[in-house]
Amino acid sequence: MTAYPDLIYLDYQATTPCDPRVMAEMMPWFTESFANPHSLDHAAGRAAHDAVEQARAEVAAILGADAREIVLTSGATEANNIAIKGAVRHLLDRGDARRRVITLATEHKCVLESVRDLAREGCEPVILPVRPDGTLDPAVLEEALRVPTLLVSIMAANNETGVIHDLAGFAPLVRKAGALLHSDLAQAVGKVDVDVRAWDLDLASVSGHKLYGPKGVGALFVRRRPRVRLAPLFSGGGQERGLRSGTLPAPLVIGFGAACRIARSEGVAERTRLAGLRDRLLAALHAGCDGVHVHGGMSGRLAGNLNLRFEGVRALDLLRAVPQLCLSTGSACSSAEVTPSYVLTAMGLDGVQAAGGLRLAVGRYTSAADVDRAAAIMCQAVARCRATGSSSP
Repeated sequence: MTAYPDLIYLDYQATTPCDPRVMAEMMPWFTESFANPHSLDHAAGRAAHDAVEQARAEVAAILGADAREIVLTSGATEANNIAIKGAVRHLLDRGDARRRVITLATEHKCVLESVRDLAREGCEPVILPVRPDGTLDPAVLEEALRVPTLLVSIMAANNETGVIHDLAGFAPLVRKAGALLHSDLAQAVGKVDVDVRAWDLDLASVSGHKLYGPKGVGALFVRRRPRVRLAPLFSGGGQERGLRSGTLPAPLVIGFGAACRIARSEGVAERTRLAGLRDRLLAALHAGCDGVHVHGGMSGRLAGNLNLRFEGVRALDLLRAVPQLCLSTGSACSSAEVTPSYVLTAMGLDGVQAAGGLRLAVGRYTSAADVDRAAAIMCQAVARCRATGSSSP
């Protein structure tokens, strides 16, 4: 984090910096090899096309998919919209009588809003509750699927709590009901072993900037066998098999591919290191101040994630007291809101408890010294907040 030498960055679930190796692969495609990857009439265009296709193969490999199943997008938000709206609209256009679309109360807002948007098209959005640890009870899903259902969307790992869902366990229930299964994999790819085949997914969304790639690029996995069909969200030149028109940003796609390749080769070792740093941070917080509550269990969560609160201290007050730390009160898209995290309230926390929730995430460039310093700064700030009354009622 050389641009911010006095800051400690602990917000790796909001975004990650581009790995320097990713940047090195991207840069020539901005300046020297700048051709349109769809311009196949000349050598420069074909070179860009070939590099994009190699990157597509890298994205497919980290998912356990075939390159022909990867549709490149601007990110996971667009991919989630295409998957949910595109799949449902295609089925409705064919005269399908089913109307139910199921998701969880703790999903990313782009998934929740996509499902809710479909109510205006005659669908029945069903938002399932989660247990206090943030996981879904399979019996609750099974009961919801008793009504004929078009699509179920369940994220692999939560963007606030890091809680990992048992997709392989849910898939047979969804398959038995005859519905499509979509998963937002934005937080999972590069952090856990992902296998769209083993998880029996029909559709899955990925984001480049969550795994040390560039912002502005992502992908949607669309199963070929049995084939999943989608209605495109907008019209254009028919690129990406007609599902996502528009000129592909070759440099971003190539960087995305490089980030996936690095994550595949280094992911297991990185996970072990991050889990160690995360546990070290939590131990230091427990040692330095009392009243530390972790949201969600410590097993079955992303290696680098902590979501916690300090009893009697509001998250916003604590953030103001630690300007040298980069933390968040929840998902970055919701950080401007004053309302407590909807993810935490869905897990059963009351408004005061949820207002204390902080998301901390260590990452590739976090050191043990960073963790130790951050814990000391936070514990000192917690003591100040409690002493001055900058705390929740």
